[in-house]
Amino acid sequence: MPISDSIRKKIGGLPHKPGIYLMRDRFGTVIYVGKARDLRKRVSQYFHPSRRMGWDLKFNALVEAIRDVDIHIVRSEPEALLLESKLIKEFKPRYNISFRDDKRFLLLKVNLADPIPNFAFARFRKDDGARYFGPFPNATALRNVVALTRRLFNLRGCRVFTPGAGDYKHCLYAHLKYCTAPCVGNVSREQYMEQVKAACDFLEGQCREMQEQFEAEMKAAAAAQDFERAASLRDLIRDLKATWKKTEKFERIPYSLPGAANPRADLAELSRALAMATPPARIEAFDISNISGTFAVASLVSFKNGRPDRANYRRFRIKTVEGQDDFASIAEVVRRRYSRLLDEANGRHHDPVAEGGQGIPRELQKAADEAARRVRNKKWKPAPESGGRTEAGKWGIMPDLILIDGGKGQLNAAAAQLQNLGLETIPVIGLAKEFEDIYMPGRSEPLRLGLDNPATKLLQRIRDESHRIANSYNAQLRLKRVSESVLDEFPGIGDRRKQALLKKFGSVQRLRIATVEQIASVPGFGGAAAAELKKFLEARGSLPGKTSEEATAAG
Repeated sequence: MPISDSIRKKIGGLPHKPGIYLMRDRFGTVIYVGKARDLRKRVSQYFHPSRRMGWDLKFNALVEAIRDVDIHIVRSEPEALLLESKLIKEFKPRYNISFRDDKRFLLLKVNLADPIPNFAFARFRKDDGARYFGPFPNATALRNVVALTRRLFNLRGCRVFTPGAGDYKHCLYAHLKYCTAPCVGNVSREQYMEQVKAACDFLEGQCREMQEQFEAEMKAAAAAQDFERAASLRDLIRDLKATWKKTEKFERIPYSLPGAANPRADLAELSRALAMATPPARIEAFDISNISGTFAVASLVSFKNGRPDRANYRRFRIKTVEGQDDFASIAEVVRRRYSRLLDEANGRHHDPVAEGGQGIPRELQKAADEAARRVRNKKWKPAPESGGRTEAGKWGIMPDLILIDGGKGQLNAAAAQLQNLGLETIPVIGLAKEFEDIYMPGRSEPLRLGLDNPATKLLQRIRDESHRIANSYNAQLRLKRVSESVLDEFPGIGDRRKQALLKKFGSVQRLRIATVEQIASVPGFGGAAAAELKKFLEARGSLPGKTSEEATAAG
């Protein structure tokens, strides 16, 4: 997919400064967070043709999904690292691996109210009255500087909360003169607190003369050809600089970064274009997927307030249509979907799939008509938080708008089923590809809003999502069928025994790891047949790809 003009223009305006960048998909969801020393160079690398021609499937998938880029400028690369970690933990982008756990960068804390304060490491900032330093991106540098601080200011390094006189004879820090040992009265608490406060100033980078002293010692050691000491001092100066470097506190950064989509504005534009009284809070979309009439499936995706409502997604296997007939498939799925919703509204729970695909069963027509009248008479009131026409049941709630992937033929098939069910008051439209023409019942000419229209982009996002769900379900069923076809090669097996095996074990992969005794427990298999089947599967080896169990299809 070529880079869009909006992204190209945004990349051209990025600064050559350090910061973090957020990649967003067509729904405005953050899918990747990264850091950069130079934002323009780093972000532009994602869209170089040479990189996109590579074989990294994950990278290509990320670039294909990018619809917008947001940035946040910081003062240095360590700040970018800290902010990157924080945003990844907040947004949990699906293309990020690092920093998604609950780990944090190191903090250093000291509680001046303790009897004998001690510097300790922490991962979380608590409201415990302690004084915190950090976080620090470089944990090794921090530990080295803390060790230096304890030696310079004669601070204790023991972990005992309140060291006592009995511990003095075992205190290595006191014997080495690293600690002034206030626990045994060598110094008063007031004197020790002055040491602690001086150490706090040192850790905040307020004692620059210490760095100058170390630099002078390093040059002297190098002149005397004591290169080992010079290298040690060089590393110490580097650690001091890394620890002293000021970093911004990111807790107050507002995360209301601009998104790729504005659902509220898009819905308002859609309601205006379709002459609807109010923006459609809930939109449901249907799509059909099949390959030469085989594995015909359908998807139903639901969008609430312009965002995906994945809890109300549904998948269907076409049951009453032979061959490749998208019109009849759309009619079946619409009939099954909204017949079930009407039955739930009337307190009935079963699958009203019509015999021969002609409407709903006659014995249920009266109940369906009554439920439809309740919808038309507005006696069926929605829950305040539902955003739709009905209270939610197992199969969802009535939509404010139905979107069909296709042109006039698919739209007429869906509208006819809605009319049969008494739901003709629910708006339904069809979206045809190429020019994204919008077809509406009763209108001979389609509505063409333009590819840059916000309403068109919203419908495209919904249509593309339904297309993705339908295709992935079709691919899943085909992969399952390929894995099951290996059983057809086993001599003497028929459909009945094959289905018995799959019902027992669920998939061929599970059948492979079953024991001979478990296989023999299946009706139609004795000990000898089970052993032969086990030997046959082991000889075939592992199947290409990974078999997924078939999810329960809706209806």
